[in-house]
Amino acid sequence: MSRQAAIRLEDDTYTRLQELAAKTGRTATFYMREAIETHLDDIEDVYLAEQTLKQVKSGKQRTFSLSEVEQELGLEG
Repeated sequence: MSRQAAIRLEDDTYTRLQELAAKTGRTATFYMREAIETHLDDIEDVYLAEQTLKQVKSGKQRTFSLSEVEQELGLEG
């Protein structure tokens, strides 16, 4: 199933997108979908990293050194 979404683009971005679509014979929708699908994982990862960093800075989550992890896993030495 697919859903429809509307977005607003800056004029120059819209123009570039239309030009690319015309040059390649693909639709602007194809390129918008491609860009979102390609970069969504990265955007989600950045968000998660930022949230984790906030947790660490506030003391709600702690970090572990490499030696602590190796010791816990019995890999030291």
